[in-house]
Amino acid sequence: MTQEIKKTNKTEWPLWEVFIRSKAGLDHKHAGSLHAADAQMAVENARDVYTRRMEGVSIWVVESRHIHASDPDQSESMYEPANDKIYRHPTFYNLPEEVKYM
Repeated sequence: MTQEIKKTNKTEWPLWEVFIRSKAGLDHKHAGSLHAADAQMAVENARDVYTRRMEGVSIWVVESRHIHASDPDQSESMYEPANDKIYRHPTFYNLPEEVKYM
């Protein structure tokens, strides 16, 4: 049984992360993941799976193994230095009513 699992893992297509931009000017949002043999197939599969109702104007795919992330267990030490820099937090500014979503 162990040999069967090893064979399956070697022939399995890589995992790709899919990011969709819903409208021009907006940022790409993570839509999900899928398996594909290469980048072109990943884009085509992402189009078929995540934009069936014309929800997107742009698709990005990134092979999951190329994504490097911080460790959530280390978040306190990672973000602690920012707490000493209050000038980076615009909490003391009064924004006019006309300015929204800032």
